[in-house]
Amino acid sequence: MKALAIPAVLAALLSAGAAFAQHSQKEIQEDIQRHRAMAAAHEGAAKCLEAGKGEKACQAALAEACKGLALGKYCGLRHAH
Repeated sequence: MKALAIPAVLAALLSAGAAFAQHSQKEIQEDIQRHRAMAAAHEGAAKCLEAGKGEKACQAALAEACKGLALGKYCGLRHAH
């Protein structure tokens, strides 16, 4: 009996979570645009670094390009340094 209850509970939780995770087409399109804008900002940061402008200058440019797009000073992406 216990073995049957666990899958049933998991299925109920997953379906409840899916109901909360659904977004409208408009929200999905806005999210796609935000991701593309963040990707462009990160590409700009990569080109800045390639040009030898220095990490501080490139981080500042990234922060400016990402205003209103993502949380934090790394435009929604952080990696180890």
